[in-house]
Amino acid sequence: MDAIRINRDKCIGCGECAADCVSRHIVLEDGRARVNEGSRCIECGHCYAICPVNAVDMPGYDLKGLEGTCPLTEFDPARLLLAMESRRSARRFTAEPVTTEELERILEAGRYCPTGSNAQGVRFIVLREKLAEAEAEAARIFLSSPLTSALLKRGGDEIDRHFFFKGAPAAIVTAGHRDVDPALASSYMELLAGSMGLGVLYSGYFVHAVKQSAKLRELLELPAGIEPVTTLCIGHSDVKYSRRVPRKPPKVLWL
Repeated sequence: MDAIRINRDKCIGCGECAADCVSRHIVLEDGRARVNEGSRCIECGHCYAICPVNAVDMPGYDLKGLEGTCPLTEFDPARLLLAMESRRSARRFTAEPVTTEELERILEAGRYCPTGSNAQGVRFIVLREKLAEAEAEAARIFLSSPLTSALLKRGGDEIDRHFFFKGAPAAIVTAGHRDVDPALASSYMELLAGSMGLGVLYSGYFVHAVKQSAKLRELLELPAGIEPVTTLCIGHSDVKYSRRVPRKPPKVLWL
């Protein structure tokens, strides 16, 4: 199946799709756009998004409800930066559940994160019903490791039934062939969750446990070659902050 198709009857020959195509998969011929069969389409969708007459089709993709855009310029930069500086990791959650609709909206933000070469290879695993089972196995892994136990005791941490997820009602594990794409997806999801009034915690300890446990890998249905990168614990935060936290000066080199 072709990654993209161009309706040459609709095409007005503006050339925008060809100019924006990163892999030169679209060329102009006789005043109309056409697919260059000798190149590889990375399925980025730029041609679909830029066409003013909707002459591009992408078979195999869900194209419903994609009309209209919202540029970041619609958000006041000072307010946006203030909101980003105000975010905190949530380590106390209320008993209020996170709905399926809320989690689906958060996952949609992760789906739209940029990925290298538009690979779209990020895997999302939502833990709710198996949250306690996953946490119990992670605790078993940590308690059976002398090195891990020593490090935790040195930091004053104790492994209890809420050690990994802090009582959050849901968690989303991101995984992939490489670290950067799942990490970017997590950042997108965290920002959207915050805008929805939800608290988020990155549980690095749980990722560490998954990498050591064949049982956890099986529970998360992670195939060979796919590694866990982040775990987002998501719930309604039970903490309210009055001010932003201080930060050290940035380490910046201007060249």
